[in-house]
Amino acid sequence: MTEEEKVYKVLDELEINYTCHEHPPLYTVEDAKKFDIDIPGAHCKNLFLKNKKGKKHYLVILEDSKRLSFNDLSGVLNGEKLSFASERRLDKYLNLKPGSVSVFGLINDINNEVKVVIDSELKNFEKINFHPNVNTKTLTINFGDFKSFLNWCGNDFFYCDI
Repeated sequence: MTEEEKVYKVLDELEINYTCHEHPPLYTVEDAKKFDIDIPGAHCKNLFLKNKKGKKHYLVILEDSKRLSFNDLSGVLNGEKLSFASERRLDKYLNLKPGSVSVFGLINDINNEVKVVIDSELKNFEKINFHPNVNTKTLTINFGDFKSFLNWCGNDFFYCDI
C-alpha cells in the first residue's frame, strides 16, 4: 500500500470526508503560488524540525503565507534550539520525502515521537488543506475532522501563536 493509499484508508475508517485536488508536483509554497489553483480553505505549510540534540522532533503546521521565527518558537518550547530535520529523519519518523511533508505522515509515527505544533490562526478556517503524503494532490478536510485525525494519531499536539 502506498503512503497516499494509507491516508485514504485512515480517512475512510474515521469517516472523514475529503475533496481531492490533483495538480503538478508542488515542493514548496512558492511552487504552489506559480499555479492558479483555486482550492478553498487554509493552505498549510508543514515543517519538520528537530531540537539541537536531535532527541525531539516537531511537525509545525501554519498557514502558507506565514513565516516561522525559530527564536519565537524556541521560546514556546522552553528554549529548545531548533533546526530543520534531515531527509533521513523525515523518512525515519514520518516515512515521507521532502516536498510531501504533511500532517498525514503521522500515520507512520507509530510510537508517537513527533510533537505537533499548530498555529492558532488555523482554528479560524472551516476547511484546511494538506498533501496526502504525495505532492501531486491536495486534500481539503473540515477543521473539526483535522482535530479528529490528530486525536486518532495520538501524538501530542498544541496550538500557539506563530
